[in-house]
Amino acid sequence: EGSGAYTSDLLSDVMAHCPEGAVLITVQNHTNSVAVCTLVGAPAILVTHGRDIPGDMLEVARREGVALLRTGDDQFTASLRVGAALSKK
Repeated sequence: EGSGAYTSDLLSDVMAHCPEGAVLITVQNHTNSVAVCTLVGAPAILVTHGRDIPGDMLEVARREGVALLRTGDDQFTASLRVGAALSKK
């Protein structure tokens, strides 16, 4: 379960600024996103724009314990929805 969220498509930005425990909201649907989440302690990735989750990304995420989620929303809309859900906690 995430304790917050961080939205970025630039993985170096995520490495520098994503708080531990935050769900990453991004369009980046590849294994490097999972690797970055393991570095920063992000428990999940929300992939936006309805992008597919490739098999290799799914395999690495399972192995590393990172949850993968998808939405048809863009990053802004997804961020608003996640923020609203977290504020109800």
